[in-house]
Amino acid sequence: MLSAYPGQHYNWALLGVMPLSVTLGGLVMSWLLAFSVGLVGASVTRAKELAEARHSLADSEQRYRSLFAHHPDAIFAVDPEGRFIEANATCGRVTGIPREEVLQRHFANVVDPDDVTHVAQQFQQVLGGEIARFEVSLRHRDGQQRLLDVIGIPITVNGRVDGVYGIAQDVTASRAQQTRLRTLERSVEASVNGVLIADARAPDLPIIYANRAFSVMTGYSLEEVTGQNCRFLQGPESDPDMVERLRHGIQHQHETHVTLCNYRKDGTPFWNDLYVAPVRDQEGVVTHFVGVQHDISKHKAYEARLAYHATHDDLTRLPNRMHFEETLQAEFAQAQQGEHAISVLFVDLDDFKPINDSLGHAVGDQVLIEVGQRLKAALRQEDTVARLGGDEFVLLISSVSDEKQVIDIVERLLPALARPYCIDGHELYLTASVGIAISGPTTPQPQSLIQQADMAMYKAKQQGRNAYAWFSNDINELASERVILRNDLQEAIEHDCLELHYQPLFDRSGNIVSVEALVRWRHPVKGYISPARFIPLAEATGQIMPISEWVLQRACSDMLSLQQKGLGSLKVAVNLSPLQFHRASFLATLRQTLSSTGLPAEQLTLELTEGILMNNTEAAIGILHALRSMQVSVAIDDFGTGYSSLSYLKHLPISTIKIDRSFINELIHSDDDAAIVQGIISMAHHLGLGVVAEGVENDAQHQRLMTYRCDMFQGFGLAKPMPLAELENIMAAFTASTTSG
Repeated sequence: MLSAYPGQHYNWALLGVMPLSVTLGGLVMSWLLAFSVGLVGASVTRAKELAEARHSLADSEQRYRSLFAHHPDAIFAVDPEGRFIEANATCGRVTGIPREEVLQRHFANVVDPDDVTHVAQQFQQVLGGEIARFEVSLRHRDGQQRLLDVIGIPITVNGRVDGVYGIAQDVTASRAQQTRLRTLERSVEASVNGVLIADARAPDLPIIYANRAFSVMTGYSLEEVTGQNCRFLQGPESDPDMVERLRHGIQHQHETHVTLCNYRKDGTPFWNDLYVAPVRDQEGVVTHFVGVQHDISKHKAYEARLAYHATHDDLTRLPNRMHFEETLQAEFAQAQQGEHAISVLFVDLDDFKPINDSLGHAVGDQVLIEVGQRLKAALRQEDTVARLGGDEFVLLISSVSDEKQVIDIVERLLPALARPYCIDGHELYLTASVGIAISGPTTPQPQSLIQQADMAMYKAKQQGRNAYAWFSNDINELASERVILRNDLQEAIEHDCLELHYQPLFDRSGNIVSVEALVRWRHPVKGYISPARFIPLAEATGQIMPISEWVLQRACSDMLSLQQKGLGSLKVAVNLSPLQFHRASFLATLRQTLSSTGLPAEQLTLELTEGILMNNTEAAIGILHALRSMQVSVAIDDFGTGYSSLSYLKHLPISTIKIDRSFINELIHSDDDAAIVQGIISMAHHLGLGVVAEGVENDAQHQRLMTYRCDMFQGFGLAKPMPLAELENIMAAFTASTTSG
């Protein structure tokens, strides 16, 4: 007879019970047998044998009953109509129905309705004399669904099947576990991560399983890796520290997470994010190791790109400032320990901006790329070239033995950079200015070399460009003084410590017809600072904007004050900076100033240099026309010193030109200067322009200019710049003399 466990059989003879033909009424049969034996013989021997037989049968019956009652599986008997006629206690536990209630129930009242037909078919098969095995589902009285594995055995009496014996095992948990295992196996196979299982009990931890993702990732099939240790994936670039960490985790049987450079079957590397965990049995003994690997090569490549872009210039692919400073730090430390020096070269292209402005940034970018290539070509492999930004490059020369070594490099660089650049059909010419700094025992820190080279570069530009200059202490002192001066100037701007002086302009009759407003700065410690020092500084730092706005506001207010005091309606000339003139809000600010001060626009003259007008001439002409419509006069200051263009001059809506003092200074002693001055005056008059001679220092100059029919005169020989109070006194005296006359 089949047992309740798959693949096993019960040997009822070994258990001491009757064959299948013995029914639950075996006790009656034993009595009949005993009775028959008694009829055969009445001897004592026969009686003894009968007693022994009865005892044997009783013992067998008890054994059978014990097996039936205490069997861990449900054992039951069903009559041919399908009603339970016997059931052990396990049946009650499996179904949740007490044994007494199970008896006489029909099987259809116990199993799920959906399984009734199927079970009936199986019972009919057993009633036909066959053994059947099938699964049936029922709902336990606690509401949970149970799945039973049932073996049906025919009950044969006198050669006739008189019912069905059933042995049922509750396989609900095992089937659920099998389902989970199948799901897990399918998940592992479908996973995008590679999964390896190694036998921890075998020598060298051989691989016993690898999923499809592992094969896709590595190129190795399961057959190729089975029996091998997974170290075959390692190679020359595998990090020894990570490998040792993995070995340590396996040796000590704990979970380990490492990132390794592994190699595919074709030899190509990939980054493996590997997680290894031990698998323990019920006693806690490690039987296997499971490795889950994830190919993070794309992530690593992305990280590498991020790291590259963080340390390199996107345009030229050269190292950027951060990378350069890190390299400089390391080289500086080595130089401090050794007997060699390092040198930093600051390279700035000369007149690069016009290329961007005229040909576009695409052409300018190509020039910068080629500049970077030429710089690299001029250096040794161990040297470094980086782009700081714009058209600024910085070079690090390592292991410098003497200054001549650096000079040789620079003298190769300058001609290389000066060669023509052929970009998109354009042949462009560029030069560069180079500042040089070299480390020494007194160099405070590596970054100071960049600052020193930067300052030396500006010195090279002052020397005429396409040149190089060494950093020296006097440059440093000048730079320090410049910083201090800038801070002091900012203090003066914020605390209204600037002054405005006025220098009169005289007509041919000696009358004051206008004044020029000139800003002055009286330092609390150093006294008056020359405008030649602080005006260029203000233009470089942007401080010229608040200064210019203050000058315009104060000059207009002062002229209105003179008029209100009855001292005449003087015109005032105010110098404009390039930043102020080209700012988008310039005209709006000017209108607001005239409106707020109340000065008539006809009393204001704005003085511009030729350079302002030559830069973006079309826009400048548009602004000049707007000024003319406002009735504000415009004068060209320092005429003759810039890039004068007579073709532009005749189209400019201006009223006056001012001849630069450099021509007036040698007027008496230089025929050339005299001819130039005379020509300027004649040309201006033909164009309907007034002429002012600046820098008149003596009477001889004044008289010569009168002869040339100059219109107005200005200079120390006539009147120096003066504060407003002094100007008021002069104007009051002039007004009084005019009244008395």
